[in-house]
Amino acid sequence: MQPHVFAVLLAGFAGLAMPLGGLLAWCEHIRNPVLRDRVLHTIAAFGGGALASAVALVLVPEAAAALPAGWAVGLFAAGGGVFYLIDALLERRGGSGALLLAMLLDYLPEAMALGAMLVADAATAKLLALMIFLQNLPEGFAAFREVWSGSSPAWHVLLAFLGLAALGPACALAGVLWLADAHAALGAIMMFAAGGILYLLFQDIAPKAHSSGSSAPALGAVAGFALGLAGHLLLG
Repeated sequence: MQPHVFAVLLAGFAGLAMPLGGLLAWCEHIRNPVLRDRVLHTIAAFGGGALASAVALVLVPEAAAALPAGWAVGLFAAGGGVFYLIDALLERRGGSGALLLAMLLDYLPEAMALGAMLVADAATAKLLALMIFLQNLPEGFAAFREVWSGSSPAWHVLLAFLGLAALGPACALAGVLWLADAHAALGAIMMFAAGGILYLLFQDIAPKAHSSGSSAPALGAVAGFALGLAGHLLLG
């Protein structure tokens, strides 16, 4: 199979976890309000832990290895600053999409890296696609709960998630065609995304994941990070 076709298929598989997670959130019906609160906050925290692992173990180390120190720090700070402005704009308009933004900031650069990696190491790229899928599933669940207000049909949101997931194959194709040898450009994208994710993680995701009287969300965050760590160690 041609690398560009394989890249599109692998990224498409990883991206389908976003609408699938949203579908699971739509079908969720836990009647006990206390249990429901703990479960939903734990899933959100799990997604936050997975995002933290993406920043600490994938995005920053890979980008730092490809960039001069000054550029790395500047791009990281720029990512945080730009997404501060985007978050402030969303808040003024009464919307909330921090989890969705963070999920895309994680998924799209990793899809580019997936495409670039496929040229050199197809076996590792397959494992990376599986890890992205496993990360996107709880992130899609939590993002759907955050975005869907109940005033519009849920399938509208799921269709939007499906459209966003389709951006992944396009990014993977770009990785194959243009970024396989452009390590600095890919590193710049990943470092910028890492700064944005870290801002959103501490500004919006972690505070909303807290549940009073329960340690389950904190344990969920540890489990999410452990998932990312497992993938990082398997990828070598």
